[in-house]
Amino acid sequence: MLRYSKVPNWTPILKSSKVSTRTISNITRSLLTTQRQSTPLRSLTLSPKTWSVTATRGYAEKIVVVPQIADSINEGTLKQWSKNVGDFVKQDEEVATIETDKVDIPVNSPASGYILEHFAAEEDTIAVGQNLFKLDLQDAPKEGEQQSAPKSEESAKQDTPKEDAPKEQAPKEESKPAPTSAPKESKPAQQPKKEASQPQSQKPNASVTGTEPPKKVESNPQEALYGRTETRVKMNRMRSRIAERLKEAQNTAASLTTFNEVDMSALMELRKTYKDKVLEKHGVKLGFMSAFVKASAIALQEIPAINASVEGPNGGDTIVYRDYVDVSVAVATPKGLVTPVLRNAQQMSFVDVERNIAALSKKARDNKITIEDLTGGTFTISNGGVFGSLMGTPIINLPQSAILGMHAIKERPIVVNGKVEIRPMMYLALTYDHRIIDGREAVTFLVRVKEILEDPRRLILDV
Repeated sequence: MLRYSKVPNWTPILKSSKVSTRTISNITRSLLTTQRQSTPLRSLTLSPKTWSVTATRGYAEKIVVVPQIADSINEGTLKQWSKNVGDFVKQDEEVATIETDKVDIPVNSPASGYILEHFAAEEDTIAVGQNLFKLDLQDAPKEGEQQSAPKSEESAKQDTPKEDAPKEQAPKEESKPAPTSAPKESKPAQQPKKEASQPQSQKPNASVTGTEPPKKVESNPQEALYGRTETRVKMNRMRSRIAERLKEAQNTAASLTTFNEVDMSALMELRKTYKDKVLEKHGVKLGFMSAFVKASAIALQEIPAINASVEGPNGGDTIVYRDYVDVSVAVATPKGLVTPVLRNAQQMSFVDVERNIAALSKKARDNKITIEDLTGGTFTISNGGVFGSLMGTPIINLPQSAILGMHAIKERPIVVNGKVEIRPMMYLALTYDHRIIDGREAVTFLVRVKEILEDPRRLILDV
């Protein structure tokens, strides 16, 4: 009996000692050739009087496609392969990473097996449902057992028994005429052709045999003397998408910005008094963002137009009002700005807000943020003050209709009850869509936020 296992190594099991090694080798090559040139071989029986051979296919292949990421995302960029062709992967182990305009999505293996083929190269644009890689379904090798990955047809040809190879190749060598000088010169010309037939997974800047090296761009000797250089880096998908959305916001919304300033004395005193107790009891740091989220949530419910959005074709023809507040909080990451969402912020306490912001910010910085974390949002708060910004005009995060910009706290002389005092002050900026928000509503909203922040007791008394 002759069987072949899950890998292409064939193991002869003889029922009779009359079958020679050479006979088994011939049968093995016959089965391999039959399998490659026709449909997959399921069973083959040879019935001499003294012995029989049976072959059974023991493994299956699976093509894994690009998964559905989100309803609003149809394509992405293949950022990297975590596993190469020939590597063994376990079920749910990461194989590749897809970069979208919002987050990086890991692609895990649906089953255990060997990677047979990659259908895309790194930096390729891939669509949902497109073939991504081929998997040979196999169990994990046992401890101490060496198990090799399935080989391609070329390598399978090289693995055929060496005993019969001279008999087949010898006549071919004898039938060839003696080489002349002309063929010798033509042989090297075939080298580039062989390289050109390689899979297109090769990176664009990889070297190719037979091609001319890139010519050096002539530089100004004076620039070389002072070490002046330029580096051109293509935008990643997230940065490109951010650029598109910001330009779309400027071209679509009738943006206008109104300003006010807040005396942060009371809020800073509140934070100074309770920050240690909050950290000890709840394990979170008490910052200023929680107060701004709570103040904004109250003002948004009082002035629904700020919490609304414009939707529909041709820039929007429908106003959508909401009775809930989902606040998008801008978080800077090495790859760009993301805006994870605090859902139902109107129901959160100070501690709830701080805890959720800390968790979402960490996920964003660790590149573990999900599409669900970024989806939605009815209003955005951006804090440029952490970077030292004194004043700025934030851009609306479409399809939202307004965004609040926080800035740095600076001590400035102001008049309090007829006297000049030094107070910690912050400028606030509200950029809003003038298509659905009137100036009166925008100013009223910002004044309401100012009142709550300057007297945090209003949060307790709901006044």
